[in-house]
Amino acid sequence: MSVTCPEGHTSASTDYCDVCGAPIGTPSAVASPTPSAAEPTPATCPHCGSPAATGALFCENCGYDFTTGAAPHVPATSSLDLGATVPAPAGAATAGAPTTAVPSGTGATPAPDPLEPPPAVASPPGTGAAPPSSVTSPATGASPTTTDPSAPLAPPLAGDDAWVAELWIDPDWYAAQQAEDPMPSVGLPVLVPLRERSVLVGRPSASRNIRPQVDAGADSGVSRRHCQLNTDGHRWWVEDLQSSNGTFVARVGEALPENPIRPGQRHELQDGDRLYIGSWTRLVVRRALPGEV
Repeated sequence: MSVTCPEGHTSASTDYCDVCGAPIGTPSAVASPTPSAAEPTPATCPHCGSPAATGALFCENCGYDFTTGAAPHVPATSSLDLGATVPAPAGAATAGAPTTAVPSGTGATPAPDPLEPPPAVASPPGTGAAPPSSVTSPATGASPTTTDPSAPLAPPLAGDDAWVAELWIDPDWYAAQQAEDPMPSVGLPVLVPLRERSVLVGRPSASRNIRPQVDAGADSGVSRRHCQLNTDGHRWWVEDLQSSNGTFVARVGEALPENPIRPGQRHELQDGDRLYIGSWTRLVVRRALPGEV
């Protein structure tokens, strides 16, 4: 009697292999498993009713297990899934549904519309708060008027007298100065109302924030801060502010002045005095005629 060792050699010995010496166990007949007959696959899925292919183990539509009969697992719907329908919270209005008006007297306040601007908040009664730009007269009880910071200041001069400054182009003064810049055409004077007690004469400069009340900016011989005019309401004084070309004063009928006034000292102007500044500018301070101011 011969046996086969675990390595596949034929051996006459039944305990050890004659070829490789491997131990040989007691031979036993190993019964080959008899294949069981496959359960027939139903023609349709009992879970979803879709047609099932012959010999299929799972339904291709819903995943039903034909062998065990286990139903497919349906995952829970998440609000993060695209296209998932999320139930609306309680009390939320359905899109497109009509809004029911709240009857008066129920005490319920309707929800504000987010597209509407917020209502204006009224000042509580009794506080006396007024808008910062309004001024109310307590004596007359007049209605509030809005103040405009850009409005011109009222004339601070005492009395009803008004003063003006005449700006002339003087050809004789231009010839005496022998300026290089061409002189403008001679015409009527420019009238400048003098509304303050202290008036600056010069040329404006936006970078240096210089805005003279008497603007002689057309004359390049005039300094930015050339001279200052001051009054007490009846008399006028002129003071040179360290100008480059000086300030000259002459009486009516006199020749053109040759010597400027001393800088930093006030010089009183007489009636009809003429001030000469720059290359061609002549300035006269006088009382205003009716209708000029």
